[in-house]
Amino acid sequence: MARNALLCTQNLSHNCSSSAFAKLLEAKPSPDARAIHACILKSHFSTEVFINNRLIDVYGKCGIFSYARRLFDKMPVRNTFTYNSMIGSFAASGSIDGAERVFLSTPEPDQCSWNLMVSAFAQLEMFDRSLQYFVKMHEENFVLNEYSYGSALNACARLRDLATGGQVHASLAKSRFLADIHIGSALVDMYAKCGDVDHARRAFDSMSERNIVSWNSMITCYEQNGPVGEAIQVFRVMMEFGLKPDEMTLASIVSACASLCEAKQGRAIHARVVKSAAFCNDLVISNTLVDMYAKCGMINEARWIFDRMPIKNVVSETSMVSGYARVAGVKTARTMFSEMKERNIVSWNALIAGYTQNGDNEEALELFLLLKRASVWPTHYTFGNLLNACANLADLRLGRQAHTHVLKQGFRFQNGPEPDVFVGNSLIDMYMKCGSVEDGNRVFRNMVERDGVSYNATIVGYAQNGRGPEALDLFKEMLKSGEKPDHATMIGVLCACSHAGLVDEGREYFDSMSKVYGLKPQKDHYTCMVDLLGRAGRLIEAKNLIVSMPVHPDGVVWGSLLGACKVHRDVDMGSFVAEKLLEIDPENSGPYVLLSNMYAEVGMWRDVKRIRKLMRQRGVVKQPGCSWIEIRSHLHVFMVKDKRHPQKKEIFLLLTTLTDMMKLSSGYVADFGAEVEQMKHECEEEQMKHECASFEELEMPLAASLGQERVCEKQVVDWARAEWLEFCDNRVRLQSFSVPDLQIQRAPEEDFSGWIGQWRFIVSAQPSSKNQLEITCVIKKKKTNLISCWSTTSGMKGAWKASGWRQLDGLCLRLDKLDGLTTAA
Repeated sequence: MARNALLCTQNLSHNCSSSAFAKLLEAKPSPDARAIHACILKSHFSTEVFINNRLIDVYGKCGIFSYARRLFDKMPVRNTFTYNSMIGSFAASGSIDGAERVFLSTPEPDQCSWNLMVSAFAQLEMFDRSLQYFVKMHEENFVLNEYSYGSALNACARLRDLATGGQVHASLAKSRFLADIHIGSALVDMYAKCGDVDHARRAFDSMSERNIVSWNSMITCYEQNGPVGEAIQVFRVMMEFGLKPDEMTLASIVSACASLCEAKQGRAIHARVVKSAAFCNDLVISNTLVDMYAKCGMINEARWIFDRMPIKNVVSETSMVSGYARVAGVKTARTMFSEMKERNIVSWNALIAGYTQNGDNEEALELFLLLKRASVWPTHYTFGNLLNACANLADLRLGRQAHTHVLKQGFRFQNGPEPDVFVGNSLIDMYMKCGSVEDGNRVFRNMVERDGVSYNATIVGYAQNGRGPEALDLFKEMLKSGEKPDHATMIGVLCACSHAGLVDEGREYFDSMSKVYGLKPQKDHYTCMVDLLGRAGRLIEAKNLIVSMPVHPDGVVWGSLLGACKVHRDVDMGSFVAEKLLEIDPENSGPYVLLSNMYAEVGMWRDVKRIRKLMRQRGVVKQPGCSWIEIRSHLHVFMVKDKRHPQKKEIFLLLTTLTDMMKLSSGYVADFGAEVEQMKHECEEEQMKHECASFEELEMPLAASLGQERVCEKQVVDWARAEWLEFCDNRVRLQSFSVPDLQIQRAPEEDFSGWIGQWRFIVSAQPSSKNQLEITCVIKKKKTNLISCWSTTSGMKGAWKASGWRQLDGLCLRLDKLDGLTTAA
């Protein structure tokens, strides 16, 4: 072909014009271009600007940039087209600096020169510079055309710069290019990538003509920003118009089905893919199908597609890892992860998230350490999962270490040009769940950028930690900032009202969900309202609310009401609610235990026996409670009635002292009269053990945290527990508190307050008339009242301890000293 071109040019050189050479250059590839150039050099056209401009353009398009540059440098005369051709050549070679130098040296740049620079920077993903040239072009009063606007909209989309994109749209509205189909598609894409769904839809609806790019942009907009169901609806409308979907359409719609767990619609798309030879082996579509089936819990179908993929990549394998972690178990996911030939940070994140979601938080932390050792750079999703694991463990020490890793990795959520809101929100959630409300609030206040999740995490954290007023104040602050509350926000608000006892305010917030904020109350919101009404003793109102629920109430809702019935000792209502719970889940031990304890508190021992017998007949076993605490990197775990700890003597001694202090300081009144009267009853021994074993069941981790240590003033004991403790008919959850200058010493077993030889006793201090205390000693199978009257200066707040023993009528308790009280006798 080069020989034919040479012969042709030799014939043309004797009797032709320069336009003939120009046409020949446009039709020939690079080897022929050099041959034609050689003939031109021998002709009288070698110095003609028009021909040299065409040669530079051809060399640039063919990638022979050195020839283009050499020719440009030797040209004695140049015009604007020469400079534009060279700018295009440099841009095609990736030398944006060279292109900018030529542009700045152009004597009279024209519209094409400016468009070339705007486009060149955009193609090299230097979008900020692209927009700068676009603005300068407008300032220089050059006419913006469809190429200018197209490059500018693309730059705004990639930068997620909605403000500048809106200005470009405003400029477009004044031009004749807004009706252009390509500009319309670019406009929809820009709004979609910026997350502005409403403006994207308006731009889409205003288009008089649409192509597949327009439809894809709108489908992708809904798929990525929501509501995801609209993506499927737009796809159906597109099909009704007779447009054929391409690989981008199918990938987006399959991803939408995955997000919605719409397996039926996903199968229909899969069938379309199988019928099309062009798409059946497409890697992107196959990956989305694997991901869709995995997220829908159909792991076998996902594996079937995965095994038949002719080409797999890290995305395919990561989808399988995520699917196995969600459905088949983390062990299978870990095996798949280990077999991966190539891993990226998304693969690591998928497995860490799988461990966290399945409650294997320690394994998630170990995997993060392996990630660090493998020199893999973590992302904000990595730290989100890491902090979630620390929050689930309620381990503040580990959470603070994770916070340090976040800072070392350079994530900025408190300052800096690009604050990471996601990591900041995860930190707030972690600190709140670990009980460090001050740290969580500090992170929130120092965030330079907040979103709805930031407010939600803080409001819910306040509510969960019993700081109801602070939660409500922050909710009002959220409204003033312009953030709109969502369903999660209102759950935190209602919980805050419940903990603060604000019944009327809670009812107002509940009603405002639909009337003011356009939120339809869900099952969780009804549960919060039932808890709020139940705590206030408005049990009938709570029951009516459950009955009026638009959805079928589950065990959680009824369970909340049953707990309130126990607190307020409403046996009739409690029996009714318990029957509802047993109909829903007859194997759940919770309703049986609550109902049995409620009967015991009012002395209905035959009903206690009946419930216990029913549990045995149905094979229902109460799940044992578990508590744990970490001391000096060693984890102490305790089960209910656990006596295997090597420091059990010191633990029970401390628990006795602390529990007595809490009872008196909180006004606790122990009432064993009904129980002692029923000692001969078959279940009397079991119930006495239940009351006396409260130390073992609820407070052992606290004592374990102290052990043989000396606890100094203001030392805070952090501990976790899985039970609720009731004082004076009020549910209060024990939290971290200071032990004031308490010295813990070893003591012989006979001095352990709670036993005298083989006899079990309980002491209760009850306030009587005239500011006096009545001391009642309850001994196994026998009740002895030692009524003594003391005048007191500190009332029930005086801390007391029993010391010393002596025989009184054969077996009695002597109180030698009562701290804070003065003996009248």
